[in-house]
Amino acid sequence: MIITSLLDTDLYKFTMMQVVLHHFPAAQVEYKYKCRTPGIDLRPYVGEIRDEIHELCQLRFTDEELAYLGSMRFIKSDYVDFLGLFHLPERCISVTESAEVPGELDIVVKGPWLHTTLFEIPVLSIVNEVYFRNRHRVPAYDEGRQRLNAKIDMVLADPELRDIRIADYGTRRRFSKAWHEEVITTLKNRMGECFAGTSNVFFAMRHGLTPLGTMGHEYLQACQALGPRLRDSQIFGFEMWAREYRGDLGIALSDVYGMTAFLRDFDMYFCKLFDGARHDSGDPFQWGERLIAHYRANRVDPRTKTLVFSDSLTFPLAIELAKRFKGRCQTAFGIGTNLTNDLSYQPLQVVMKMVRCNGQPVAKVSDTPEKTMCDDKAYLAYLRQVFEIPG
Repeated sequence: MIITSLLDTDLYKFTMMQVVLHHFPAAQVEYKYKCRTPGIDLRPYVGEIRDEIHELCQLRFTDEELAYLGSMRFIKSDYVDFLGLFHLPERCISVTESAEVPGELDIVVKGPWLHTTLFEIPVLSIVNEVYFRNRHRVPAYDEGRQRLNAKIDMVLADPELRDIRIADYGTRRRFSKAWHEEVITTLKNRMGECFAGTSNVFFAMRHGLTPLGTMGHEYLQACQALGPRLRDSQIFGFEMWAREYRGDLGIALSDVYGMTAFLRDFDMYFCKLFDGARHDSGDPFQWGERLIAHYRANRVDPRTKTLVFSDSLTFPLAIELAKRFKGRCQTAFGIGTNLTNDLSYQPLQVVMKMVRCNGQPVAKVSDTPEKTMCDDKAYLAYLRQVFEIPG
């Protein structure tokens, strides 16, 4: 059994889920899975994946887990009470072989947003681990340890990087749960304060680390269907987030409509209200320069704000970004695949994105074109027009 705890997921799933409980409890959604890595045949593993998902749907939160969630300053008691009754509904997920793409799987989640949002991360973790345990029955752990320690040495050997803060964001694309835990314990033991924590709530609880995360793409995508009008959906999403968290969890996601559209909506009010923003597509250096200039134009000192980088980061790229922006703003780095699935094998680029909310198409339009995801071309064209996004 791969997933043994419902906490084995990213913190932002819980923070978004609380917003859903309090503001959008009736929303109905649909998610679809996609593997961006070409030439991968997952069909032999359909049965194993289904069996693991069945076991996932039997899990419940333990009293210890509920107490841990309740100890977080931004988690409210009624939400903890709800989680005490929660389980993932197996009837809402289907796993079949794709009839259109050879080797691909069709994994579809459809049902109430409140009851289905926690599927994404563990399902992706299951797909990864089932694939890699079948493909590499004797994993190259020694190679992985050598690579991991070499990355840590890059940071520890450079006195300019004493203030760097690197976090683990690697749950969804990890080689395995066991390797993920070894990576986290190595980072904790060797990096000291340079290791900021992990997005994985289970390992944060287990190892006394800081759980990290705020909002994900699905939240702002759903606001396309839930807000008053499409053009104001990003503004609506930020306002509802602020209403729920009252200044806490203040890192805004910047790439659901691209950086230009984000800056148009992220006005002086939001510049002052939010603690910073997260980069997840496009050139990170250009993004940082544009955001710093935007803060200055809105009479906000960028040195008081945090720029979080999380798009396909490696240690060398994080180090280069840290040095570029040192003293100009605060920075943080969330590294995923390069931490938890770097054992010399090609990692899987798997995602599961919301494609509909309340029966209406929703989309993410990324500054990295291959990250754009929508199964309705007419809606995607309309969204581009509304937000003035180049095609």
